[in-house]
Amino acid sequence: MDDKKLIDLALSIGFADAAVIDTKELVFIPAFRTLCEENQCGKYGANYACPPDCGTIEEMKQRVLRWQKALVMQTMWDIEDPLDSIQIKPAKTQHNQMTRRLIDKIGEPGLMIGASGCSLCTPCALTKGEPCRFPKLQYSCMSAYCIFVKDMTDRCHMDYDCAPGITTFFSMYCYDQVSDQ
Repeated sequence: MDDKKLIDLALSIGFADAAVIDTKELVFIPAFRTLCEENQCGKYGANYACPPDCGTIEEMKQRVLRWQKALVMQTMWDIEDPLDSIQIKPAKTQHNQMTRRLIDKIGEPGLMIGASGCSLCTPCALTKGEPCRFPKLQYSCMSAYCIFVKDMTDRCHMDYDCAPGITTFFSMYCYDQVSDQ
């Protein structure tokens, strides 16, 4: 599927904006991993898709760079306080469900990077010492990958901060696998 069709599909699913970026243009900042270590989401050490269980900073970066392109998707929400977890969690869940729906429609191999860590199972099987139930579907968040989201949105000509009372979320679908040579 060409880039324009991917963008059009994302918009038809309900994303506020979508753009394609070359994965080589993404900026990775290892210091962002500390955002995960702060554990404000409660998934650090309790979710296979989150640090420290998802992989090292370099392993995560290399997972992204296995793909040539990324479709970046944005949703916007009427949420006054971006720290209000009662409003944020369902919005992120819906954003990630939209991302999964898009990937399912595309039907081609790729890598999902969510607006938050994986929430396919609540609680994650990790908390029970069991293997991941959906290893091919699990997804990590931008912070786990150490992606500089503000720089990414600038390169995609998207608003990172929209307006007071508007909270934005971003996800990515990395595609077009780099051939091994």
